[in-house]
Amino acid sequence: MTLILGLESSCDDSAAALVTGDRRILAQAVVGQNSAHAPFGGVVPEIAARAHVEVLPSLISQVLEEAGVRPNELDAVAATAGPGLIGGVMVGLLAGKGLALAANKPLIAVNHLEGHALSPRLTDPDLAFPYLLLLASGGHCQLLEVRGVGEYRRLATTIDDAAGEAFDKAAKSLGLPYPGGPAIEALARDGDPKAVPLPRPLVGSSEPHFSFAGLKSAVQRAVAAGTHAPADLAASFQQAVVDCLVDRTRRALGDSAAPALVVAGGVAANGAIRAALEQLAADNGRSFSSPPGWLCTDNAAMIAWAGAERFAAGLVDPLDAPARARWPLDPTAEAARGAGVKA
Repeated sequence: MTLILGLESSCDDSAAALVTGDRRILAQAVVGQNSAHAPFGGVVPEIAARAHVEVLPSLISQVLEEAGVRPNELDAVAATAGPGLIGGVMVGLLAGKGLALAANKPLIAVNHLEGHALSPRLTDPDLAFPYLLLLASGGHCQLLEVRGVGEYRRLATTIDDAAGEAFDKAAKSLGLPYPGGPAIEALARDGDPKAVPLPRPLVGSSEPHFSFAGLKSAVQRAVAAGTHAPADLAASFQQAVVDCLVDRTRRALGDSAAPALVVAGGVAANGAIRAALEQLAADNGRSFSSPPGWLCTDNAAMIAWAGAERFAAGLVDPLDAPARARWPLDPTAEAARGAGVKA
């Protein structure tokens, strides 16, 4: 039985988890920092890094004790090595390196995006490669063809803001708490998604990519005008995001023969988005898969599972593996207009 300890610290969640190669989560723990960042309306990197230092050691001890596992019983230690806020990434990666060295176990430096990309396979054993993945989170919005562990072809990315970032900024404009995604979704239930005319950037375009900056700015202008109810603004904004994601994903389905459509990342926890993409898959003769909501947001179980998949493929890393603020899954992809290194 392969046993992997996973550590996650790329943004504002500190997490540790123990996962087996046969898809069992033996223990997991997550400590969020929402209250620390809420006054600023977004994540403050220095605050996040200090918080990881304070809580990660105790989380590691907690999951090992809960599962009754000693470090020398692990097969490997997997830690997020990027992309993300570099201070937080360094904290988790150094913790992983120290534990791997002390226990004389292999280190697996996991790309956080690969954690999201492979996470559906943790809870869906029938999901086989290849599949088309919409990876939508606070920092990323990409369409990728997942061909295997470590094998990705990027079909599209955002040329400006990510979908999750747009949710956070729209929520801030509406005076809603951070994180913005759940707050927008809750308020939108009481609103009319057709009440406020908002743009759908790049919808219908031959260009494959996403854009959300114009939508975010339009919400800010609508809030400043004060002519629409907050619930209507939230519902209209959410519907605009749904329309953009569905349109861009529909285009990508024409460029990929993958039999399954998968959505992962924090934005995938949104019920309206999941439902629309599931319908899109059905309309195009593709199966649909998405992790449960708790596995969409940042967590260590997905890092441990990515570690298990990489370990099974013989992919381990040296102890001098670097922490990376940027780390594309498809380094051969052509840079998108406006996105630069973010692509």
